[in-house]
Amino acid sequence: MKKTLAVILLLAVSLFLLNGCYTMTHVVGQGAQSNLTETARQWYVLWGLVPLNDVSSKSMAGGATSYTVKTEITPLDFLINIFTGFVTVYSMSVEVKK
Repeated sequence: MKKTLAVILLLAVSLFLLNGCYTMTHVVGQGAQSNLTETARQWYVLWGLVPLNDVSSKSMAGGATSYTVKTEITPLDFLINIFTGFVTVYSMSVEVKK
C-alpha cells in the first residue's frame, strides 16, 4: 500500500513540475479594437503532440480584420491537467479579443 501511494505521489509531483505555465499573444492587424472576447479550450493528447479538437482563432474572430489572440494555460487548465495528465490529455485556453 505504501509503495502504491509513493508511486502515485511521485507521478503527481512530476506532473506538477513538468506542466509549465506560459502565455502566447498574437496581434492580427491593429490588434483588439474593443473588449468583445470569445474563449475556447484546446485539447491535446500525447503530451501536447496531437490536437483533439480544432480551435480556429480566425473563425472565433468572426470576420474581424484586427484582433488579438491569447493562448495560455490558465489556473483552471492547470487543475484539469493534473487529473487528465495521467492519460496524457492536456488543455489550453484560447481567447480572441476583437
